[in-house]
Amino acid sequence: MPNRINDKLVSWASDIEQETLRQAEKTARLPIVEGHVALMPDAHVGIGATVGSVIPTTGAVIPAAVGVDIGCGMVAAELDVMESQLPDALEPLLSRIEKAIPAGVGQGHDRVARNADQWLAAHRPATSLSADRATKAAKQFGTLGSGNHFFELCVDERTRVWVVLHSGSRGIGNQLAQAHIGVARKLAREAMMQLEDIDLAWFVQGTPEFDAYIADMLWAQDYARANREQMMDNAMAEVFAFLGFGTETLRVNCHHNFTQPEVHGGKELWVTRKGAIKAGVDDLGVIPGSMGTRSYIVRGKGNNESWQSCSHGAGRRLSRTQAKKRFTTADLAEQMKGKVWLAGRAAALVDEIPAAYKDVEQVMADQADLVEVLHTLHQVLNYKGT
Repeated sequence: MPNRINDKLVSWASDIEQETLRQAEKTARLPIVEGHVALMPDAHVGIGATVGSVIPTTGAVIPAAVGVDIGCGMVAAELDVMESQLPDALEPLLSRIEKAIPAGVGQGHDRVARNADQWLAAHRPATSLSADRATKAAKQFGTLGSGNHFFELCVDERTRVWVVLHSGSRGIGNQLAQAHIGVARKLAREAMMQLEDIDLAWFVQGTPEFDAYIADMLWAQDYARANREQMMDNAMAEVFAFLGFGTETLRVNCHHNFTQPEVHGGKELWVTRKGAIKAGVDDLGVIPGSMGTRSYIVRGKGNNESWQSCSHGAGRRLSRTQAKKRFTTADLAEQMKGKVWLAGRAAALVDEIPAAYKDVEQVMADQADLVEVLHTLHQVLNYKGT
């Protein structure tokens, strides 16, 4: 059940740092915020706005609240394959996946390159891309990225096999976001706005800057979704080729860094979800835990107090720097015991150790009034960009 911090801030997090609350309070005090900011159970400090927050605004959008990985999200596919049908040795599949969905720019993948060219030709961003940016967007189409982006082979409570993937709008989304965030900061300074954090600068609806941002943001969201679809298609081909059989029976693809107009309480608002997914009645979503733990396929309950939203994952407890100082490769190997993963690159993955994240089971318990769990997935194979 939610904890009403004050009239402008409501939290579903039972495990939350004071620094996170202080940051969220800054956002909640903005004059453009309608009602209250909702903090999800995975909330933690972000740049400008809190990761794991839902921000309803009237006639304005905060570009830094959407974040720099516009449209980042999850895609999960259910297969008609049972755990008992998986071979004992999954290491060869890990190698195949690494080639099919590279973590780098994906050079040399001709079919993906053709699809990228076709998608980019049919979807032009509002901002004119430089030749370098256009080339990079094409090369990164169908690639995973690094950090907390991943591919996993999972098994649910019925022993059905799933493929789960996390990625966003790659370098081009970051570049577009940074450019618009810079414009918002500049306008705020010129207007001598008294902001507690300059990264909370916003665009006013009806202005050219607002229109340009929304157009580019929607384009980056579409790029991110198409990128996940491309990678999932590539992954499916490799999984079925490796197994020699199987079909896909369900696919769920959802953003968790985005904003869109919605009607709540009879008012049209811009609802920004930074590290949160839409959980309206019957909305399907994917909530991943950290590598080596559990992930969840959920159905939204349409809780209006959360602006019909829920968490996007477990949420970090420690920063990447803190995790690297506290844990070793041996710690990571212990926490990944029994899984197939990139053990040879453990040094580059220590900051993603499960202990650096919140307990995803507690996160799910905290939001029982926001979503219904349809399936609980545990990972058997993890591939994470390094």
